Amino acid sequence: MKLLPLMIAIPLSVAFILPLLPKKRPRMADCLAVLATLALLALAAMLIGQSGVYALGGWRPPVGIVLVLDGLSWLVLITVALVSFLVTVFSARYMEQYTARGRYYALFMLMVAGMNGAVLTGDMFNLYVFIEVAAVASYALVAFGCHEEELEASFKYAVLGSIASSFILLGIALMYCLFGTVNMAHLGQKVSASGLNRAAIFSLVLFIAGFGLKAALVPFHAWLPDAHPSAPAPISAMLSGVLIKAIGVYALIRVLFNVFGVTAQVATALMVLGTISMVVAILMALIQWDLKRLLAYSSISQIGYVMLGFGVGGAVLAAGGSPVIAALGFLGALFHLVNHAVFKSLLFLSSGALEYATGTRQLKEMGGLGKEMPVTAGASLVASLAIGGVPPLNGFFSKLIIILACVSSGHYGFALAAVLVSIFTLAVYMKVQKYAFLGKPAEGRKSVHEVPAAMRIPMTLLAVLCLGMSLMLLPGPKKRVLDPAVQVLMDRDAYIQSVMGVASALGAGQETDMKIAEN
Repeated sequence: MKLLPLMIAIPLSVAFILPLLPKKRPRMADCLAVLATLALLALAAMLIGQSGVYALGGWRPPVGIVLVLDGLSWLVLITVALVSFLVTVFSARYMEQYTARGRYYALFMLMVAGMNGAVLTGDMFNLYVFIEVAAVASYALVAFGCHEEELEASFKYAVLGSIASSFILLGIALMYCLFGTVNMAHLGQKVSASGLNRAAIFSLVLFIAGFGLKAALVPFHAWLPDAHPSAPAPISAMLSGVLIKAIGVYALIRVLFNVFGVTAQVATALMVLGTISMVVAILMALIQWDLKRLLAYSSISQIGYVMLGFGVGGAVLAAGGSPVIAALGFLGALFHLVNHAVFKSLLFLSSGALEYATGTRQLKEMGGLGKEMPVTAGASLVASLAIGGVPPLNGFFSKLIIILACVSSGHYGFALAAVLVSIFTLAVYMKVQKYAFLGKPAEGRKSVHEVPAAMRIPMTLLAVLCLGMSLMLLPGPKKRVLDPAVQVLMDRDAYIQSVMGVASALGAGQETDMKIAEN
């Protein structure tokens, strides 16, 4: 567990070093950022199969600040590390069109540090602090180009993000007033013992609204369709691929399932919000001609699938139904969360490659790029088929599991909505393939060439992951990677005991390094 602080300390330290590097040697910033994210990926990989608590300064919970590693936090942590590394490699050439690359990477590293902190912290107030670190850095990165469109989008994002943060902070303050602690496990213990009064329920509503805004669920989504298209393509990939998941979806699910304990009403709310997000956003994506704006609406729709899966699992769990069906819903949601991080990051990087080569994001101004940019075209096609749910790509299996969970639990209407949205999603991305890569070049479009190797390699690796991630459902990988995360959501008491039990162990001077119990 001694490695856990490094997941936050490395990007935070590098963020302060990068602006000090000579501006005349931008490659130094590129190399340092790539090495830092590679180190984070290596550290995250070393933590596979481990579980435990790190008490900062030796202060035991619930008084001290703790970092908690379990199956759920590790799954999100490795996803953030993987996407961050590939995006920094892509940025090395893409960001040549911008100045102040040291500042870009500094903000990038602050965002990564905030996400890692939000994923690992076991403390509600520090969850808020880390979310704000990541959010403030992302506000600046959206406006990095300093054009009118980017500044307007960043301002809108900052205003709505600040409202979300206010909801979250007020919810934390109420919970502290009610229970006298901000440690998540300790809060969960006290909530479990005393139940929820009206003030606690109001706090729960504030958390759903605040984290719902961070995750861009409909109707809390207004900032995302402006912010994602305006940001540089690597930042769009980070925002959609991991940021809305780490500080939105993950934070919401951690608080709902491990602190409050999911109820039938909350689970139903997740299912309804998820389904509305799926349907509304994909219909909006259908009418878009700005490629990145289309991808932004698609992100909202795909997050809806994730929330639907969590809602179905929670509903079965709250009703005392079959643990197998509940686990199926959680499995589909978590697998789709990871899958979406991969294929949506790839789609945003491919859109960045198209904009880099053609100078436009408008689909009607492209056409015929498949012959001129074969690697980008191939990567985009793989990602399009994956997000559309075409077998045997990874998106097909995660959607199928969510639909099976809906059917098995008797929620046939939600299952039908998920199937129809998947069909519309495939239609949206076939439109992208037709107008960007097939047919004849648009009138007036100049001849273009494939993007540099530093941009092609991350896209190729992500495409390979789209093809191979279905293997995670095999018994061996599933048991090591996905099942521990599912178990965290299934057993709230085990999470509480894993942290509060450590308090006793630390008090007795014992070393704590517990491993995940195998299913």
